[in-house]
Amino acid sequence: MSDLIKIFTERGDLAHLALLLWACAASAGLWFSLREMAAASRRFDDFVHALELFNRRARRRRAPDEIGRDHD
Repeated sequence: MSDLIKIFTERGDLAHLALLLWACAASAGLWFSLREMAAASRRFDDFVHALELFNRRARRRRAPDEIGRDHD
């Protein structure tokens, strides 16, 4: 590892090394944020699906009650 740093410092490519490290860090940050956004989207989709199921079951339960009220 020290040989690699020595080569970069002797050739004056320290700025390129810093740029490479910055690009790697920025790419890793972007990858992490996209992964988190995808996970949040899946969680929201699961929530909407569960809410849809709840509403469907609530409508089925309410339907017989409403029919009984119409006859009163």
